[in-house]
Parts: sequence; structure tokens; C-alpha cells
Amino acid sequence: MSSFGSPNDKPVAIRQERRSDVAARESLLDAAFGPGRLARTSERLREGRKHARGLALVARRAGRLVGTVRLWPVVTGTGHTCLLLGPLAVAEDARCLGIGAALMRQALQRAQRLGHRAVILVGDAAYYDRFGFSAATTGALRMPGPYQRERLLARELVPDALTGARGLIAAAGPPRSRLSGLVDRIAGSPAPLGQPA
Repeated sequence: MSSFGSPNDKPVAIRQERRSDVAARESLLDAAFGPGRLARTSERLREGRKHARGLALVARRAGRLVGTVRLWPVVTGTGHTCLLLGPLAVAEDARCLGIGAALMRQALQRAQRLGHRAVILVGDAAYYDRFGFSAATTGALRMPGPYQRERLLARELVPDALTGARGLIAAAGPPRSRLSGLVDRIAGSPAPLGQPA
């Protein structure tokens, strides 16, 4: 776990996601991306899959989950293995505190430490450029559904990790068990009125 923040402000702690975070994470993602979030093309690569081991992080502030990021194993049509980053979300009232940037930095550092070679995402180049992401190596790659080509970005954690990468990006790694998916859905259901989410 790591913490940051100014001495006059409530500290933010970043740690590995726990099962007890599921309901708050799902509420945060719903608030950040709206009801259509599960229809996004990136979701097709996450659906029914487990996130990459050790690469699901949350940020907590004053006892509340205020940020989340996960990375997922994927593979290109040419067999280049990499990670798909997302979703990255920060609670509206906690934005501009550096939480998203801290989650990104920690996720990328952990991914590199764990031996992953590259990370891809679909997002705003102006935001993700500061973390080393660009469309320079994604021109021959495609997502399994509609997306804006200029928003498909990558960062190589190992030089030339995506050299020659082409084709359709597909999910990799084992699917989640049905029991695990059921537990997540139950844990992610809205809390009863008067109960914290």
C-alpha cells in the first residue's frame, strides 16, 4: 500500500483491490461512465475474464473508495501479449487531487515489475501522453467492435514489445469461474437505502 497527499489534506491510500471493494468500485464506475459503460468495445475484452494478477488497484480517501484501475491480459492477432488498461475512474469530488495519475503510475510500475511487455488502452491521447502512451504502435491493431482509431494507444514497457503487432486484439487468460462472477454481481448490487455502497 502507498499513500500520498498534502499534510493539510486527507491522505489517499492506493492498494490492491479486495473483494470488499466490489460494490463501491461498481458504483464509482457507474457514476463515472454512465449506464452505457458495459456496452463499450473494451468491455468485450474484459467480459467474463479475470483481471491480470496483482493489477487491480483502488484508491481510498477518508475511508471511501475514490479511484480504481484494472489491467487485463490480451493478445494481438500476431500473438503479441500485452495488457489492456481500464477502466480508470476517479470519484467526481476527488478529481484534481492526482489520484488518476497516481493509479496510472502504480499500475504501470507493477505491470513492468511483473514482467509484462506492453499496455494498450482506448482513451484520450492528450491525457495519456504524459504516461508514455501514443498511437505510434497501434496502427495495424484493431478492437473487436466500434472504436475511434486515434484513441487506441499503447505504451511499451519493454523496447520493441509491439514491433510487428497486427490484427484483432483478443482476450487472453482464463475466464472467471461462474461462482466468482455471481459473487461479484451480488457484491456489486446496490446497497439498501441508508447503507453505505
